[in-house]
Amino acid sequence: MYHASFRQLQSLVLVARHESVSRAAEALHVTQPAVSLQLRTLEEITGTALTRKVGRTIQLTAAGEVMAEFSERILRLWEQAGDELAALNGVTSGTLRIGAVTTAEHLLPPLLVPFTLERPDVRLKLQVGNRVEIVNMLARQEIDLAIMGTPPREFGTNAARFARHPMGFVASADHPLMKKKRITLADVSSANLLVRERGSGTRTAVEKLFKDGGHPLDFGSEVSSNEAIKRMVSAGLGLGFLSVHACALEFETGLLKLLPMAGNPVEAHWHVMHLAGVPIPKVAAAFQDFVIDQGQDLVQRELEGFYKPGGARRRG
Repeated sequence: MYHASFRQLQSLVLVARHESVSRAAEALHVTQPAVSLQLRTLEEITGTALTRKVGRTIQLTAAGEVMAEFSERILRLWEQAGDELAALNGVTSGTLRIGAVTTAEHLLPPLLVPFTLERPDVRLKLQVGNRVEIVNMLARQEIDLAIMGTPPREFGTNAARFARHPMGFVASADHPLMKKKRITLADVSSANLLVRERGSGTRTAVEKLFKDGGHPLDFGSEVSSNEAIKRMVSAGLGLGFLSVHACALEFETGLLKLLPMAGNPVEAHWHVMHLAGVPIPKVAAAFQDFVIDQGQDLVQRELEGFYKPGGARRRG
């Protein structure tokens, strides 16, 4: 164990994550035989088998799971040590490991760009996925910070609001409901409403709207992609319920518009969070403070021209 190298530990961690030697090799930018050699050497050092082949995938043995967990801790501590040393010299450096739900990817650029431009020594590792994927990454400590609408209930987090999250019913500019003076949820429901999958932030919000209004949850279609919903709605195949952030470009070009109905859009909040009781690297703490202090203003600039907080629309 005293002769194990960081490369060997990293190889094991990546094979465990991808369940594949070839994909681990791609992530490390080395050949597949090189990763296999690192694993065999680590097994010789530990004196036990760490992986086994199951079908076309590579899975960890019980010993491999223990070793992979400690390997992740060791690699993370080594990275944090470098960050701490840099901080002593007044430099904010290190890798910002952050995860965001797919809807939030549209608001990340105005946050990440100014932060990283002011800190050229910061590297970025951004993971985007659905809510379940991001929650699991946070639980496994594959990311230090997560950005999503509602903090997970599965485990404790230190979460803070940093920006408003408007969500609303959208339609193509020539949809018949755009000309109607008074639009109800019944009108929306009968117009083939396209929504995201269960568990997503927008799906939870639209379900609450229908329940509070006493309407059955009878949606037209469930689609697991914001882009697919936007394309179908702009083509006139129904209405959508989406984050305003996800539709900024379509609003700007006129492909989509917020449906002119009372209470549309509704507002929730974006949260930035990390695992409770787990210290986070200085670079992650710096980004968290930055987002809490400046997030709302930076995000709002991206929406100027067609939306302002409070639900009022400025254009179209």
